[in-house]
Amino acid sequence: QVQLVQSGGGLVQTGGSLRLSCAASGLTFRTYAIGWFRQAPGKEREFVAAQTRGGTGWIYADTVKGRFTISKDNAKTTVDLQMNSLKTDDTAVYYCAASYGAILSSLRGPQHYRHWGQGSQVTVSS
Repeated sequence: QVQLVQSGGGLVQTGGSLRLSCAASGLTFRTYAIGWFRQAPGKEREFVAAQTRGGTGWIYADTVKGRFTISKDNAKTTVDLQMNSLKTDDTAVYYCAASYGAILSSLRGPQHYRHWGQGSQVTVSS
């Protein structure tokens, strides 16, 4: 059984930092690309960041570029999302997801992901 178990998140003030982690089991982790998505109340799920299977390629949403960093560790079967300089607009439930896709640009689309984590609340207060 495939599981993506998330940890981290919470409440932070504007300008602060948080780290989300996603631990995978039940799949051959190195054969999956990993992405992070988020969903704010009343809004659609949106792409945040993704990293390729081998960890050599990255893609970020323009809204988080330069502030967020995704890091995939195939040996530990984990992927982290380091979030710095947080803004109130970053408030959302964040999800990690695993994709068998190989094309970096395709990783922006949630339809390409097969397995999802349970979600982690991130709240940024002003």
